[in-house]
Amino acid sequence: MPVSTDGIVTVIQARTGSTRLPNKVLRPLAGKPLLARMVERVAAAELVGRVVVATTRDAADDPLAALCRDEGIACYRGNTNDLLDRHHQTGKLYGATTVIKIPSDCPLIDPQVIDRVIAHYLANPNEYDFVSNLHPATYPDGNDVEVMAMPALETAWREARRPLEREHTTPFLWENPDRFRIGNVTWEKGQDYSMSHRWTIDYEEDYRFIAAVYDALYSADRHFTLEDVLTFLNAHPEVQAINSLYAGVNWYRHHLDELKTVSAGQTRRES
Repeated sequence: MPVSTDGIVTVIQARTGSTRLPNKVLRPLAGKPLLARMVERVAAAELVGRVVVATTRDAADDPLAALCRDEGIACYRGNTNDLLDRHHQTGKLYGATTVIKIPSDCPLIDPQVIDRVIAHYLANPNEYDFVSNLHPATYPDGNDVEVMAMPALETAWREARRPLEREHTTPFLWENPDRFRIGNVTWEKGQDYSMSHRWTIDYEEDYRFIAAVYDALYSADRHFTLEDVLTFLNAHPEVQAINSLYAGVNWYRHHLDELKTVSAGQTRRES
């Protein structure tokens, strides 16, 4: 019997104002802006329900709203820095009972990985408030999926006070396992590439790496998988080397003194 996706809203947070790589979500991949390709991959998953791009009300993000309109993508515009509010308002607007958080800097995300995380949440009704593949992470960086029940998101939205909790949406949930029922999905291969394989975009080298993967794989199969990427990289280690200097670099590095459940071994600083 098919699994119902009623009440599931998948939010892709996006903006043009990246400090390290401005307008990264509008850079071209296989003939379209990165954000359009990102939505294409997310929408290929079977369990994502309604896919919505959540951007800001800033004039700088008018091109993102225009892109969504042209591509027929649902779009919500909200608070610039309070991502928790943006996700909460999007969930309310679209009548969500479950909200999926996927950042827009993951244009190589595997639809099968998305479904695996959501399916774990759905297969265990009334058991979890929050399920992700990030605590701990094992998949190559850039396959980030976080699933949360709307009441849990509502609680976080109402009670979270620290700037990092507002900016990064979900820390209030996974930092309080005594209050919320937390689940995690690890890579079925039993391996951990989270610190060695960087498939997200935050630097110029990241874009060059991702563009090289798209150039190699997209024309043959626009829904190429995680395994397809690994096979390609094994044959072309020079491509993986393009952004390898940033492998393991993530936002945790700025908040190790504030996070209770993240260790120094789960991040590193830029070289």
